[in-house]
Amino acid sequence: MRKSEFSTLEFDELWRIHEELTELLSERIIAEKRDLEKRLAQLNRVELIKPSGVNTFGSSADRAPRRKYPKVLPKYFNPLSPSETWSGRGKQPRWVVAALKTGHKLDEFEITRMDKGGGQKRRG
Repeated sequence: MRKSEFSTLEFDELWRIHEELTELLSERIIAEKRDLEKRLAQLNRVELIKPSGVNTFGSSADRAPRRKYPKVLPKYFNPLSPSETWSGRGKQPRWVVAALKTGHKLDEFEITRMDKGGGQKRRG
């Protein structure tokens, strides 16, 4: 039916159509839900049958959780901006790359720690 046809109907007739549609949609939703539950049950049976070492979907659910690593203290500092530090791990910061290109050596930026004082002493 077109929208113009609905506008000519009486309220009682529209309400009856609404109830019929609601009932029909409800039945279809229930049938679809049953089908999906059957498919899920089949997939779960397949999961139980497959060998434990096979990972077909690339899921990380079978893996152990990642180990927590301790915080790494900085080993190097930027003399132009001492708040910028680098632990020596991972990609070199831009200030390290630029300094190395201009002829500086990495050990010039090293942070030395005093064992007893608890503070840090910087070489310069």
